[in-house]
Amino acid sequence: MAVSAKGTRQDQRRAGAASRGRDALRRALAERVDGEVRFDPGSRAAYSHDSSNYQQPPIGVVVPRTVEAGAEAVRVCAEHDVPVLSRGGGTSLAGQCVNDAVVVDWSEYCRALVSVDPRARRAVVEPGACLDDLNERLSRHRLMVGPKPSTHDTCTIGGMIGNNSCGASAQAYGKMVDSVLRLEVLTYDGLRMWVGETSEEEYERIQAEGGRRAEIYRALRDLRDDGMELIRTRYPDIPRRVSGYNLDSLLPEKGFDVARALVGSEGTLVAVLRAEIRLVPVPAFESLAVLGYDGIAEAGDAVPRVLPSRPLALEGMDERLLDLARRDHLAGPRAVEDMPEGAGWLMVRFGGDTKDEADGRARPLIEDLENGPNPPRCTFVRDPHEEELLWKVREAGLGATAYPPGRPDTHEGWEDAAVPPDRLGGYLRDFRALVDEFGYGPVSLYGHFGQGCVHTRIPFDLEDERGTGGYRRFIERAARLVADYGGSLSGEHGDGQARGELLPIMFGDEVVRLFERFKAVFDPGNRMNPGKIVHPYRLDENLDHLGYDPAEPRTRFSFPDDDHRFTHAAARCVGIGKCRASSGGVMCPSYRATGEEEHSTRGRARLLMEMMRGMPGGGTPNPAVPGPGGAAVITDGWRSRDVRDALDLCLACKGCRSDCPVNVDMATYKAEFLSHHYRGRIRPPEHYTMGWLPLWARIAALAPGAANAALHAPVLDRVAKRIGGIDPRRDMPRFAGERFTEWFRRRPPRGGGRRVVLWPDTFTDNFHPHIGKAAVRVLEATGHRVEVPPVPLCCGLTWISTGQLGTAARVLRRTVRALAPRLRDGVPVVGLEPSCTAVFRADAPELMEGDALEDDVKRLRDQTRTLAELLDEHQEESGGASPGASHDVVAGRDRPKVRAIAQPHCHQHAVMGFDADRRVLARAGVDVRTLDVGCCGLAGNFGFEAGHHEVSAAIAEQGVWPAVRDAEPGTAVLADGFSCRTQIEAGTAARPRHLAELLAGLLPDGDGR
Repeated sequence: MAVSAKGTRQDQRRAGAASRGRDALRRALAERVDGEVRFDPGSRAAYSHDSSNYQQPPIGVVVPRTVEAGAEAVRVCAEHDVPVLSRGGGTSLAGQCVNDAVVVDWSEYCRALVSVDPRARRAVVEPGACLDDLNERLSRHRLMVGPKPSTHDTCTIGGMIGNNSCGASAQAYGKMVDSVLRLEVLTYDGLRMWVGETSEEEYERIQAEGGRRAEIYRALRDLRDDGMELIRTRYPDIPRRVSGYNLDSLLPEKGFDVARALVGSEGTLVAVLRAEIRLVPVPAFESLAVLGYDGIAEAGDAVPRVLPSRPLALEGMDERLLDLARRDHLAGPRAVEDMPEGAGWLMVRFGGDTKDEADGRARPLIEDLENGPNPPRCTFVRDPHEEELLWKVREAGLGATAYPPGRPDTHEGWEDAAVPPDRLGGYLRDFRALVDEFGYGPVSLYGHFGQGCVHTRIPFDLEDERGTGGYRRFIERAARLVADYGGSLSGEHGDGQARGELLPIMFGDEVVRLFERFKAVFDPGNRMNPGKIVHPYRLDENLDHLGYDPAEPRTRFSFPDDDHRFTHAAARCVGIGKCRASSGGVMCPSYRATGEEEHSTRGRARLLMEMMRGMPGGGTPNPAVPGPGGAAVITDGWRSRDVRDALDLCLACKGCRSDCPVNVDMATYKAEFLSHHYRGRIRPPEHYTMGWLPLWARIAALAPGAANAALHAPVLDRVAKRIGGIDPRRDMPRFAGERFTEWFRRRPPRGGGRRVVLWPDTFTDNFHPHIGKAAVRVLEATGHRVEVPPVPLCCGLTWISTGQLGTAARVLRRTVRALAPRLRDGVPVVGLEPSCTAVFRADAPELMEGDALEDDVKRLRDQTRTLAELLDEHQEESGGASPGASHDVVAGRDRPKVRAIAQPHCHQHAVMGFDADRRVLARAGVDVRTLDVGCCGLAGNFGFEAGHHEVSAAIAEQGVWPAVRDAEPGTAVLADGFSCRTQIEAGTAARPRHLAELLAGLLPDGDGR
């Protein structure tokens, strides 16, 4: 439809005025706030989403370095009459953390534990403190914060206060409101004060002092007195009433507690600067009883019989969630096998000072249930590791159910309603019937059943007007159903935009008017996170996917898990934020080093989605005119510098491919982006040096001594690094005097037995040929006939990581053609370098889909093994499950146990896993401890590139370097990855070894060299 010239000129004038206002605001913030002030498209794109269905690009982002700086940012915004949104972990599911406002992100710097009083069990904390990190600091006192949401590794204390967070532990410790003692808050008009329980004497003192604070307290008391009957009669008396404002905390019997009244207000009233919170003891031991029922509703029926046993947590889940967990390997096979028979389960956790005491608390419950009506099937999960894995299945529900195989994508929107626990079974039946009536079933149902809170994700169609109409009708019906049960629209995630307009259904219009009065007391100008809870945006406004319909680009990778659509891959992230965790797993090393949202997997995914939304030629909306799903923020497509810069610090470690709850694969997305970004353009020098390393290594092999001399000469090495885009602080690897393939060619054929192709990757072949020799010795000792390709080949890794995907495909075709005869004979291919092995197992099939050689590429995928995987299969087949059975073959005889620590390569962690290595090492008599310290920080070419050294070293210093330095003397350091070994040697005195070297050294009279 044509747009009039007049309309265009008006839009331009409005955009110009808005731009001038933003510039003045940005300058004022930059001048007065000690922090980072970002109004660039990349930052706005990264903060335009949370975990909800909504998208609203912010005006700008402020990351204050101190609480004082954050308070100053609010003052500046007030002077410019600009809305403010306080943000923590950004994981809100109802749209609380996105708005057309200035976002103040407290999570990067304002993380301090200000003070702790172990005797009184209380602490003062800054709002950006991550819950898991805080609990780690409190653990020396054997104390913790009571509520523990499933996002405990990334949510912040300020966000928990804003949302009135709960989690499974709320069964024992209550909601966040029950943990808050006092809050230091700042109003939009500049009043800063500590608030908490208010005695009559304190109230009179405040009134005597006069001023704005007295005005607020007087207005609050008037509101309470006017609405006392409504508050007492209209608020449902259930443990999980999270919807609405906590006006009940102002009642006389609750101490006129202003702090608790502010909890759960979602940043719509004040900015929280500090919080004094109550702590609870850490349970010394825990036990887990699992009760199996015929269905999830029957499990809900049983909740009232379980509650008298006073468990620490009482969770429910259905068979769909367990099936998804089994598919995604979220729990160990033993945990799944040990689950009692059923289609709905209650997971009951108990605590005690000893393991026997914790177990003993569960036994009377089980006896009572077994002797009562409708007895469940019961089991104890006794292995603490398996117990934790099974618990993580419940915690991973949101991610696990987002993309069910063979079913439409699911969404939040009605995912945390709560009803009285004694009515839970009936509600589950009625809710499931409602889901089926709208054609949305089947869906997974799970949640905090002990408090009547039910989680789910529903396959709403949010991509067109007809679908969103159905969404609205369903939500309105669901809200009335919950209200009929005496429940709460939200039992955990808050109201935000998703449920704000539904509050009259639950509370009635009179109570909602009290909410509006409450908002006006603190924020009369409606500048604090406007449009949430009161005077809300419509629940079907600002819907993300409604405004997301870009043309599908032609891509090099096939993206098979996203229906072969890059647009879907770019929108895959659901915002859980696990990539922002500071420890555990691999994801996301760059975020752990920088603390920047744009350098998390989530932040990068958001930029890619916004890039696709604003792709030129795809019907880009006018940035000055909000439309469905919000205006486009990034409008320069594949040429976007904002996206390029966000991806620059992505290590392409692939950690997110396995660690992300929805398996975002940022390494692949980065490679795809780079292939488009630099198409027909000059690339950075490192793409020509390290990206083409296999070629340069082949040339260097003609005269390795001369190459080493040139690359390490005092002047020449600096010149070479500068020209090649390599950081001057990095030592260049030395080429071996003789390549592995050359040694193998002049070696006479040996051995019979099964044929195996040993893959001579560039790193083993040219830099560490002794590893290849050790692998030959181990393989021949286990009865294999080793073959090595007679011509130089490559997997294409370095071209993939630099986005030179056309070249990578040509290299792979040459490799597959050369290997095809052996592949068709069923000969396995053994990789020694994990990143190259991962190319064959993952990247190659996705890059070569539709190629004439696709069938052989799939054979290569299916027949490629790590050395440990091949040995593990061989030992299983030959009865080597016990160490003694394989002692002759691998371990030698009568040797003392070898102690080792192992740093798995990130690509191995993500694609192949490390379980086979553990089994092989155990049979070989090696006592190995697998490090869980994240990426080493080198990640192939990343750590060598100019501009990356600080981040690379910071990542190593957070994990692998101190772990290696702290290892006991005599401990072997295992690292199969060339990058891992190089990084460990750069920062420690250790000389790490490959698995092949260690095993070869355990052979009779072997040293592995």
